[in-house]
Formats: sequence, structure tokens, C-alpha cells
Amino acid sequence: MTLQQAFSAALFDPQSSCPHGVICPVGSDASSRFSVYRNNVLSGLINALGASFPVVARLVGDAFFHGMAHVFVHKNPPDNPVMSTYGHCFAEFIQDFAPANSLPYLADVARLEWLCVQAYHAADALPLNPQALARALANPATLEQLRMTLHPSVATLHSPYTVASLWIAHQNSGHLQGLDPSQPQSALVLRHGLNVEVFAVSSGSVAFIRLLKTHCPLGQAADNALHADPGFDLSQCLALLISMGAITEVQHAHEVTL
Repeated sequence: MTLQQAFSAALFDPQSSCPHGVICPVGSDASSRFSVYRNNVLSGLINALGASFPVVARLVGDAFFHGMAHVFVHKNPPDNPVMSTYGHCFAEFIQDFAPANSLPYLADVARLEWLCVQAYHAADALPLNPQALARALANPATLEQLRMTLHPSVATLHSPYTVASLWIAHQNSGHLQGLDPSQPQSALVLRHGLNVEVFAVSSGSVAFIRLLKTHCPLGQAADNALHADPGFDLSQCLALLISMGAITEVQHAHEVTL
């Protein structure tokens, strides 16, 4: 094991002593300085999780979140230097974290928050010119064959819990009175300008959007959405995507970009 590997392993093993080869200036104790550094690293990673999962933290309280994050960090040290990617498996960890079993929706809230993190860091893309989009949608002869490209930040989530409403409530007053988290709900996540937005949408909208992301023709995507959810409202879903600048490109079947 190299010195670097030993140093990294010792950072995340509280029972490990200071690795051999770590030296300090004359008069300094390497072990105590390494312990301080280890604590700073762990605190930094826990704080990073708190920044990425603020709703999860508010749902369980600071003390519980800190303890849960502490366990996660020891089991899941960073695997790359980009801190915006740290926590990608936090939801799966929560799913199996027995002390959180009393909040069965917590893992899905974490999944939604991770989609928000990804949306925030997604590539920029300009929305399609409104006039070009209006022309494409106004032509019934080609409407069903249109293929749409959505903004890179667009993502969806199906959940057996009201995760979108929980997230939205915590962006405002945080009052959960009258909210039943056990009801199924679907969510749409996207970045509008510099702001990440979350919407509670129908299951049909999620099916439709997921198919659009595969460049499925509009008509086929709408048919599949209606099959998944007979109450799917195509006009309402398109209006939401358009208002949020989420459509960046439209192509006809012959793939000429508008």
C-alpha cells in the first residue's frame, strides 16, 4: 500500500493511527495533527451532504442527520475530487439505514434532492425560439412526428410518497399540516434560469417526458402516456415545459432542426 493509500484509508477509519511516513515540523505531534485533519475532512463531507440534502436534514433534525451522515461518510468515502458528485448513493444508503425506517419516504426525498443537485449542475442550453416552436406545434400534418430535445436538467421521479409536495413545503414555510406523505406522487425537476424547480405532475406526464428524452415522436409519446395514465393532459404538460424553457430543439421526422 502506498503512503497516499494508507493516508486515505486512515482518514476514514477512526480506529487507525497516524500512517507511517507522515511527519510534522519539529515540536509538533503528528498523531494529534492527523486527528485534527481527519475531523476536518469528516466535517467537510458531512456539511457537503447537508448542503445537497437540506430537506432530508430538516425532516430528521440536525442531530439525527449528522449521525446518519457520519456513518455514510465512513462507509462511502469520495471516489473523485468533484464534491458536487458526492452523495450520489446517499438515497440507497438511507433506504437500508435501519434508524430511518420510521420515515419510509426519506430515501425518495433524497432521490429527489439528488435530481435537484444534478439539475443545478447540468449543462446550459437555450430554449427554442417561441415562434419556431409555435409554428411546429401549429402544423397538424407533422405534429405527431415531431421529436423534441429537452433541457439537460430535466429529470423525473415516480414515488409511492408525496415527495414533491414535501420538497415544495420545505422551500416555503415548512408547514406539513394536512400533508399525507403516504400518497403516491410523481415529480418533474428542471432548472429554469439559475433556479432549480420541482413540480408535482401526473404519472402520464412522467411517462411522456421520459419518452421525449429518448427522442420518441410526439404522437407515440402521447399515446404511451395516455395508456399509462388515462387522465394525462398533453396540452397542460407541454404548456409547463414551454413556460419553463425546457424544450431546446424540435425536429421533424426527416430530422431537420427548427
